[in-house]
Amino acid sequence: MTDNQSRTDREIRISADLEAITFDGGGLIPVVSQDADTGDVLMVAWANRKALEETLATRIMHFWSRSRKTLWKKGETSGNAQSLVSLHGDCDGDTLLALVNPLGPACHTGERTCFGKGANPERDRANEGAQAGSSVLRDLSTIVEERDRERPEDSYTTRLLEDENLRLKKLGEEVSELIAALVRRDESASEEAADLVYHLVVALRGVGRSWAEVEQALTQRRG
Repeated sequence: MTDNQSRTDREIRISADLEAITFDGGGLIPVVSQDADTGDVLMVAWANRKALEETLATRIMHFWSRSRKTLWKKGETSGNAQSLVSLHGDCDGDTLLALVNPLGPACHTGERTCFGKGANPERDRANEGAQAGSSVLRDLSTIVEERDRERPEDSYTTRLLEDENLRLKKLGEEVSELIAALVRRDESASEEAADLVYHLVVALRGVGRSWAEVEQALTQRRG
């Protein structure tokens, strides 16, 4: 083992010195992704030097697909990104542990982890409600993105996306209506909040931002 390979995981985490890592013959290293809050193992994937550089630069997990032979950003299409908290090498420097804040299910099947339910049944039950709410917002964001790409003529969302003044005007109106409902302690406050969230998602899309970025920002503020 070289001096570089014997450096501590703290040095990997802080200085991002990739020379402390031992890649295999194909230039890859396995990465175990673990929820920083719960300790649940979410997934295991492979990374090359470029993937690790992108991960450390963006603080979003990137991996290398051995089947497609290409770099991939976790959550790039699904929105289920993983925000990096810290990166640790094992004693031999040939396996990495990434502590992350997940912004949705880790598995393509929709399960929270790629190891399915049952590993921690109590936590699975506790997470079901939170995941359902997050799923609704991700579905809304996906629909807005589809409207943006397709721009159907009879769509209210299309009108908003094509007219910045209208888009911001409606957003302001929804803020005012929600405040008024809250002041009155009106039962309509929930409906007004839903209207505001919709217009907020559209407004973000109008300037090239996504709801996944909002979730990422909120996750980074936790704790």
